[in-house]
Amino acid sequence: MKKGLVVCMGFGLLLAYAAPAFSQETLQTQKSTESFVIDKFNSEGENGWTWDVSASRYIADGYPKMGYFDGIPNSLKYLLKDGKDNQKVLGVQIAFKRKGDNWFEVYPVKDGKAYEIPFVGTVTQIDFWVWGAHYMYFLDLLVRDADGRVIVLPAGNLAFDGWKNMVVSVPGWIRQHSRASSGRDSMSFLGFRIRTSPEEFVDSYTIFFDQMKYVTRALANIFDGYELKDADFGNASEGK
Repeated sequence: MKKGLVVCMGFGLLLAYAAPAFSQETLQTQKSTESFVIDKFNSEGENGWTWDVSASRYIADGYPKMGYFDGIPNSLKYLLKDGKDNQKVLGVQIAFKRKGDNWFEVYPVKDGKAYEIPFVGTVTQIDFWVWGAHYMYFLDLLVRDADGRVIVLPAGNLAFDGWKNMVVSVPGWIRQHSRASSGRDSMSFLGFRIRTSPEEFVDSYTIFFDQMKYVTRALANIFDGYELKDADFGNASEGK
C-alpha cells in the first residue's frame, strides 16, 4: 500500500512539473499561428510579381486570355472602405481544340520568368476564392517542398456556379524546412493547375481567383540563436 502511494505521489509530481512546460509550448504554438495574404488580385504587379498562363498542346487559337475584373465575392465586400469598390479579381478564359486530358496553369511571374512565392513558417492550410463555371474540371495547387520536389495538393472539382471559398490542408509529411544548412528555408507556391475531365466540354471555359492567403505557425522553425544559423565566416581568422 505504501509502495503504491509513493508511486502515485511520484507520478503526480512529474505531472505537476511537466504541466507548465506543456502549457507553455501549447501557448507558444497558439501565439505563433498567423494568417498571411499571398495576393488579393487587385491589380497587376501590386505584390512585386504578375501572373501568367500556360496550357497543354491542344489550346485553341487566341487562347488563353487573362485580365482583371470587377465582381469580388459578396463575403469579401465587407473589406471595402469608404464605399469605394476598387477591388478586382483575376480572370482566365481558356478553350481547347478537342476533349481529352487537357490542362492549364496559372502561375506567378517576376522579371520575365516563373516565380516561386515563399511561405513563412510551417503552413497548415491555404485558402482562396475561386469562381467556377459548373464544368467538371479539377483544381490543384502546386508547391515545392524543402527538398526541391514539386508536390500536388488537390483542391477539388470546379463543378459549381459562382464563388466558392476553397480550403486546402497541407499534410504534415511535406518537408517545409531543410535540415541541411545549404537547403531551402521554406516551402514555396508555384501556381494553380486546372485539369479537364476527358468527357467535359472544352469549347470555352472561364475561371476567376480572389483573396489567396494561408495559415501558418510562423515561429515553428525559430529557435534560440536562430540568427547564428547564417553567420558569415568570410572574415573570420583561421584556427591553428
